[in-house]
Amino acid sequence: MNKNKLIFLLLGVIFLVIILIVSWDIASRTTFPGSKGNLKERMAPSDAAGSEAD
Repeated sequence: MNKNKLIFLLLGVIFLVIILIVSWDIASRTTFPGSKGNLKERMAPSDAAGSEAD
């Protein structure tokens, strides 16, 4: 195998591994939006501040 091709493939694999590690870390720190409670209150707020019509 050509030396340049080997270096390119090695850097590509290292890049993919770094991207996978970063995405796994971000995904582990967040929660699925559907798993949160009081979803109806957040989607349709009650008559609290901000619901005035002009």
